[in-house]
Amino acid sequence: MAIKAYLLVETAIGTTRDVVTSLRAVEGIDSADVVTGPFDVIAVINVADFTQVGILVTEKVHTINGIVRATSYPVVDL
Repeated sequence: MAIKAYLLVETAIGTTRDVVTSLRAVEGIDSADVVTGPFDVIAVINVADFTQVGILVTEKVHTINGIVRATSYPVVDL
């Protein structure tokens, strides 16, 4: 079962452009867009399962320079 999740990212001042470029290059991230508000970037994750969400966030996202905080929100079907 494929898992879709939204990733809300807060970046360090002056790093948003580089962060969004790096996120767009990560396999499993379908899109990453700069937004206004309390977060700087919203990305869409699509992976095979919840384990892959965790691996993507901890191994690929948290290692990107300029990310201060990243929070994932898996989509649920009601």
